[in-house]
Amino acid sequence: MDGTRREQIKLGLHVAIVLKADQRTGEFTEGYVKDILTKSPTHPHGIKVRLETGEVGRVKKILD
Repeated sequence: MDGTRREQIKLGLHVAIVLKADQRTGEFTEGYVKDILTKSPTHPHGIKVRLETGEVGRVKKILD
């Protein structure tokens, strides 16, 4: 599953995100969702989240 729909993202979910600094390379960072930052129900580039490590990026894959 991709991370473009907010309803699919839950706190504690294992996800792969792309950090702002890694947008050019597309490098993924894995972690667990601490906060959901996007308010709209969908976003074409992925829902923005904060991981438990404090890193912020857009969800590209839901790993579960």
